Amino acid sequence: MAIESNIETYRQYIQDLLLARAKRKKQSPTPSQTETQAIFDQQRDHYQLVHVGWRRNGQRNYGCVLHLDIKDGKIWIQHDGTEDGIASALVELSVPKTDIVLGFHDPFMRQYTGFAVD
Repeated sequence: MAIESNIETYRQYIQDLLLARAKRKKQSPTPSQTETQAIFDQQRDHYQLVHVGWRRNGQRNYGCVLHLDIKDGKIWIQHDGTEDGIASALVELSVPKTDIVLGFHDPFMRQYTGFAVD
């Protein structure tokens, strides 16, 4: 598969996964004043899932749950605050581990993850 074709496929996978997670949060049985936003910058290939709103106790709720980038034809997972891990979902979609960089790990430690180093 050509690199540009991979990039288009990876964009679609990331967007689908983030939208599904945002939708799952909306359907949560617990009412909340927190919105889950899927943010896509397709021109620069930055993708985030963030929580924005207020908790019931009056505290502000803002935080990045997922942050992924596409750089040099690879998916960089910059932050993953999920229990099940977005990397495993990408692998299930047939993205090779050699095309996934766990950017939240120290560059030296990446060699031991089974995923791409850079």
